[in-house]
Amino acid sequence: MTLAMIGLLFVAGFLSGAVNAIAGGGTFLTFGALTLAGLPPISANATSSIAQFPGYVTSTLAYRHEIAKMWRGAVVLTIASLLGGLGGALILLALDNPSFRAMVPWLLMAATALFAAGPLLKPKASEERATNSLPSILGQFLTAVYGGFFGAGMGIMMLAVLGLTTGGGYHHLNALKNLLATVIAAMALLVFIGGGVVGWPQAVVMIPAVAAGGWAGVWLARRVPQTIMRVLVVAVGIALTIYYFVTG
Repeated sequence: MTLAMIGLLFVAGFLSGAVNAIAGGGTFLTFGALTLAGLPPISANATSSIAQFPGYVTSTLAYRHEIAKMWRGAVVLTIASLLGGLGGALILLALDNPSFRAMVPWLLMAATALFAAGPLLKPKASEERATNSLPSILGQFLTAVYGGFFGAGMGIMMLAVLGLTTGGGYHHLNALKNLLATVIAAMALLVFIGGGVVGWPQAVVMIPAVAAGGWAGVWLARRVPQTIMRVLVVAVGIALTIYYFVTG
């Protein structure tokens, strides 16, 4: 890697961490930068997942008190997340790069639309229901398959599904979402590492950058309106979608 490319990856990772802390959607930045760095699409997707993983862990730890109160009810959803994340990651590895490359613009377009609609999908406080109902288990399993396969927009999708199937206040749902996202990401990472598709030099540059960006994002979150960051992420998603459609 050239110094310019190392700088690009670090800046993209830093901005990704900051954007995730403020509004979410940082995967668009890391995936885009890794493809510009020359990684094949499958490897870029896997490496982006590696870079984002510490953020899932810290977000889960931030909700540790809420999770401690609900973990027994979340066991079945955790199992569904493990199985779905495993299935999605294995589906990704079963594809070749040209096949996945053909899917990327469509996945980016769907994820960008989902992210743009995020405020409309944000669940409102409602009566909490059983987390181990059939609709919640099936919905979480399908969300986990998507998360293990691609992942962009997974958090918004999960909040919407959990809001519809389990109910409860926003922080209850967000805590549950963070826990399940960590489980999905961890399972996918084991598959990606075992499959030898991670670009480790690029990941080593991005991981500390994402962590630093997440720390800075907490400061920025108090000063930058989420609407501005959401517009930025949507613009990046649209640009990447157009790029992959044009170059496909």
